Amino acid sequence: MMKRVSGLLSWTLSRVLWLSGLFERGADRQPRIMEEKALEVYDLIRTIRDPEKPNTLEELEVVTESCVEVQEINEEDYLVIIRFTPTVPHCSLATLIGLCLRVKLQRCLPFKHKLEIYISEGTHSTEEDINKQINDKERVAAAMENPNLREIVEQCVLEPD
Repeated sequence: MMKRVSGLLSWTLSRVLWLSGLFERGADRQPRIMEEKALEVYDLIRTIRDPEKPNTLEELEVVTESCVEVQEINEEDYLVIIRFTPTVPHCSLATLIGLCLRVKLQRCLPFKHKLEIYISEGTHSTEEDINKQINDKERVAAAMENPNLREIVEQCVLEPD
C-alpha cells in the first residue's frame, strides 16, 4: 500500500512540475535548449556592422532569428549553422560578411561549437564558391593575416556602445 501511495505521489508531483514547466523530460527540454542557444548566437551576430553601410546586419535583414540553427553534437559540443542573405545577388562583400560572422562567433560564443556559415540558397550569384571560402580554416586564417582586411573585420564586429 505504501509503495502505491509513494508511486502515486511521485507521479502527481512530476505531473504538476511538468505542467508548470518547471520540469521537463530530457527529450522535451532539447528543442527549448537549442532555441535558447540559437537566440544567443543571433544576439551576437545581429549587431555586426555592414562593411559598406552604417547599418547592422540585422537592420539590413542580412541575418534574422530564423537564419540561425543549433544542433547538439554531444553533451558539450554544438553545431551552429548560419545562413545569411546578402543585400544583392552580386554583393561583392558577401565573403567579408561571412568572415565577420565567423570571427565574432569564434571570439564570443560561450559554448563549444563547430561553425558552418552559408549564404542562403539562391541569394547570391557565386554562393558555392563563397560558402567554400568562408568555411575553409586556412583561407580564413590567411584573410585575417591581411592587415587591411583585419582592420575592416575589427570595425564591423566592434560592439556598439
